[in-house]
Amino acid sequence: MAACALRRGLLSTVSRYNKKHTHRLLSVVDTSSGFEAYRLRLQCRACGLSGGVQQRRFMSSRNRPEGKILETVGVFEAVKQHGKYETGQLFLHSVFGYRGIVLFPWHARLYDRDITPPMSDSKPEPPGAHGSKEVKGKTHTYYQVLIDTRDCPHISQRSQTEAVTFLANHDDSRALYAIPGLDYVSHEDILPYNSTEQVPIQHELFERFLMYNPAKSPPFTARDTLKAWQEKNHPWLELSDVHRETTENIRVTVIPFYMGMREAQNSHVYWWRYCIRLENLGNEVVQLRERHWRIFSLSGTLETVRGRGVVGREPVLSKEQPAFQYSSHVSLQAPSGHMWGTFRIERTDGSHFDVRIPPFSLESNKDDKAPPAGYTF
Repeated sequence: MAACALRRGLLSTVSRYNKKHTHRLLSVVDTSSGFEAYRLRLQCRACGLSGGVQQRRFMSSRNRPEGKILETVGVFEAVKQHGKYETGQLFLHSVFGYRGIVLFPWHARLYDRDITPPMSDSKPEPPGAHGSKEVKGKTHTYYQVLIDTRDCPHISQRSQTEAVTFLANHDDSRALYAIPGLDYVSHEDILPYNSTEQVPIQHELFERFLMYNPAKSPPFTARDTLKAWQEKNHPWLELSDVHRETTENIRVTVIPFYMGMREAQNSHVYWWRYCIRLENLGNEVVQLRERHWRIFSLSGTLETVRGRGVVGREPVLSKEQPAFQYSSHVSLQAPSGHMWGTFRIERTDGSHFDVRIPPFSLESNKDDKAPPAGYTF
């Protein structure tokens, strides 16, 4: 069972202990098959008591429980209610359960349609979008992170691990390429921990981007290669707007990214990537069945797209596995546009309802002269 319920389980358990207790993060390793799975447990070093077994993570029915032993992964730290996490902070993702490390923060504008705002500092509706209210943006911190590659196979059914894509250079035969194990994580999804390992995260970019420095806290600092890569790719990595809306306990979060412009058949084609997360905030089991998009281009065209599921899947959202996250792409022959739509959701009794996808802008306000740098250092 995947660890999508970590937030509820872990945070409620941490709050039951006072601050003088430290908690070790333990993992279960299947010694018989080499399959690494995790059962998250908070164990108090002061009193030796366990805080109770939390949600199992990445367990497979073919693995025998007697073949697993507990290993220490690290020690939980206090969750930051204020301020931000620094480069090199180790964490568990509170929804998807993977191990990761913070590279650098992004300060985005969160447009939450579940909050009724004053009229100032708000985003107007695009033409034809559902609803009429304007939404005020609020500054919110996200982080660029690396995912531990050992965890990628176990979360791939709930969250894409190759979701951060780039346009290839003009002379490259590929249209797109991805950097595996790169993600964006909201501040509230970070469960910080520390480790005594000098290489606690397995990722091909870990030692290129970070170095171990025990004099620092956290003890991992940015190399010049990370700073140069961030600066060179800033226009294509930048997270600026986040859009969120909830319908009947299904929350949809959308983050659009401008990818650049390419010439095709004597015209300009503008590309965007958008990341979508669906979360079931209720107790009812539901399944995503269909998508319905409306795409408006500044050139005056309005396109309708309907289809089964998303990215070839029809994910089930339950209390145990409440979230699903994916990325996709859209191109326009105009420098800006809007997107909005609905997801058709099915209940266990066969009835359906539509979940609104919050409207979001497609803007190309970046400098197109320099192509994305991707893996170049």
